[in-house]
Amino acid sequence: MSLLAALDYLAVFVFALTGALAASRAQLDIVGFLFIASLTAVGGGTVRDLLLNRDMVFWIANPWYIGTACTAAVIVFLTAHRLESRRRTLDWFDAGALAFAVAAGAGVALSLGHSPAVVVMMGMATGTFGGLMRDVVCNEVPMVLRQGELYLSAAFAGALTALVVVALTGATPPALLACAAVTFLLRAGSMVFGWRLPIYRPRPPRG
Repeated sequence: MSLLAALDYLAVFVFALTGALAASRAQLDIVGFLFIASLTAVGGGTVRDLLLNRDMVFWIANPWYIGTACTAAVIVFLTAHRLESRRRTLDWFDAGALAFAVAAGAGVALSLGHSPAVVVMMGMATGTFGGLMRDVVCNEVPMVLRQGELYLSAAFAGALTALVVVALTGATPPALLACAAVTFLLRAGSMVFGWRLPIYRPRPPRG
């Protein structure tokens, strides 16, 4: 299995866990679990493949991705009641899924020879759209819109790291691993240490 395929599988599985955890918070039935988990798992990769005009969307070309997402959904359906804080668990799984997905998205764009701007955008899109769909469908505040938190900015920094490492080494695998590491560390730092970016604060007009 190639590194890109492994990253896609990891992103699908862990994002599916977050989708199923969101379904458990909404108290859905097993079909709802399967739907939300699958939507979350493949949403970002689907947007990526459609924008890049790939021959076939990744989970249509290989339905095992959907099988992976459904497996994750069943696991959570049977075990979610054992978790003390499903919200906190969802956040941590989402951080891991974000890291894998950003690296996968950037890697696909690099493998197709796209420009640096496209590489960064595909990394961000792959990492964020699945979680965005999950949160919208489950009527939650999307993580990408949480005030000041490092989420979209973590994805941006990770994808940019991949470009820098490729430029310095000419090797894609270490670039994707560095991308995943930077994305996860920034997101984790935001959750644990409260790292934030400055936010816009409106000021009254001068008299």
